[in-house]
Amino acid sequence: MPELLILIPFSAAILSFVIPEKFRKWIGLTAALFILVSSLDLNKKIYTNGIQRLNLGGWDPPLGIALNIDGLSIIFTLLTATVGFMVSLYSIWYFSKGEQAEQDGYFWPLWLLLWGGLNSLYFVADIFNAYVVLELISISAAALAALNGNASSLKAALRYFLIAMAGSMTFLMGIGFIFAQTGSLDMQTVAAAEQHGPLMFSAIGLITLGLIMKTALVPFHFWLPPAHSEAPAPVSAILSALVIKGSFFLILRFWFCVFHEAQAMYYTSLLLGVSGVTAVLWGSYQALIQSRLKMIIAYSSVSQIGYLFILFPLMFMSADPYWKLEAWTACIFQTISHGLAKAALFLAAGNLIQSCGTDHIKSMRNIAGSLPMTTFTLGLAGVSLMGLPPSGGFVAKWMLLQSILTSGQWWLAIAPVLGGLLTAAYIFKILSSTFVSDQKGPQKRNISFFMEKSALILALLSILMGFRAEEISFLLQERMSFDLSGGYLP
Repeated sequence: MPELLILIPFSAAILSFVIPEKFRKWIGLTAALFILVSSLDLNKKIYTNGIQRLNLGGWDPPLGIALNIDGLSIIFTLLTATVGFMVSLYSIWYFSKGEQAEQDGYFWPLWLLLWGGLNSLYFVADIFNAYVVLELISISAAALAALNGNASSLKAALRYFLIAMAGSMTFLMGIGFIFAQTGSLDMQTVAAAEQHGPLMFSAIGLITLGLIMKTALVPFHFWLPPAHSEAPAPVSAILSALVIKGSFFLILRFWFCVFHEAQAMYYTSLLLGVSGVTAVLWGSYQALIQSRLKMIIAYSSVSQIGYLFILFPLMFMSADPYWKLEAWTACIFQTISHGLAKAALFLAAGNLIQSCGTDHIKSMRNIAGSLPMTTFTLGLAGVSLMGLPPSGGFVAKWMLLQSILTSGQWWLAIAPVLGGLLTAAYIFKILSSTFVSDQKGPQKRNISFFMEKSALILALLSILMGFRAEEISFLLQERMSFDLSGGYLP
């Protein structure tokens, strides 16, 4: 039942508010396990039986609330469930001692609320309800970003909250224009309505602007590095791997389901492509000059997000349907591989901080000897980010480069080619001192087996997904509720 994926995290979040703090982590881990199992079961049903459309309470839209679950929904749900379960397992031990123990009681209810909001977002078929759950996600994420409680994390969380609210207000204004034009908020009804005119064109611009502010696309990326680097390691993994993917999921829904007037979005798609290429290069350069591991990983997120937006000029400025489908598949592969690899990197950074007391690159001397599993995790996740075979990142970037060259938009090739070289440079910078002997350095503390294993499993998954391209492609091509040329399927 798809409803369970919404009910379980919200119920667990409410329960964790009322029970003693020492039991909250076990409620959270149990809920994470049930969500993972339910996600796998739903994936099997969608893969076998096709798309599901549900009307809650038996009321048809526009009076009722509808859920729409297709291949895109289930891929994002599975990514969230996988990362969410491993982060939850990691957090049991991360928040068990030291200063982090005081944050444990706040982490679980906020994290479960955020998780429930993400799952709701993936199934939503009503524009206003999309705004509601997006607000819940933003507020929960900003609160989690401030969990450390020091001045720098509070400042970063406040900046994140303000830009998220600005994005939400812009998004809401676009919703108002849609309602004024169509008289409906149901996505399928809006998609079937007349979409010409200044109101609808303004709605396209406002909704896209609001969502790219939340996704941290250049030039709206300035809030991301401090927010992600100052948060606790599990929160950083959640923010980078999942939260920014939620707003990107909505961009995909609106551009390919709700709005499908190619002429109206031709120049906008070009602008998104330019911003995407700029993000790849600028983010990679900034990652290369940082001296702290978490700042390197945070700027890497700015860079990797850029690849996602190269999809739009490929889709709206190309006539070949085969290469459109190739670009679409490459974009989702990039989303999954980045989510898994980036979560692994932030959890590995958390291991380093607990072991050494800092995430400064200089402190990584000889961690290959003291933390071999963490070092291996950093290397595996780096392989996926660089796009080396046989990782999921390689599949994504290879298909993306093929689509670029075949469509004739050669200028976009700068991103995967030069961006890949810059990514290799900052990954090698991270790993360069790990094998350097540091006999005079401070004694490194032992890290929990489960903390190291959680990060390693995510890094391994980012590699292994490169071998499962066929199943993912099937979901993206045969189990979609919309046609890539525009609009919902009947």
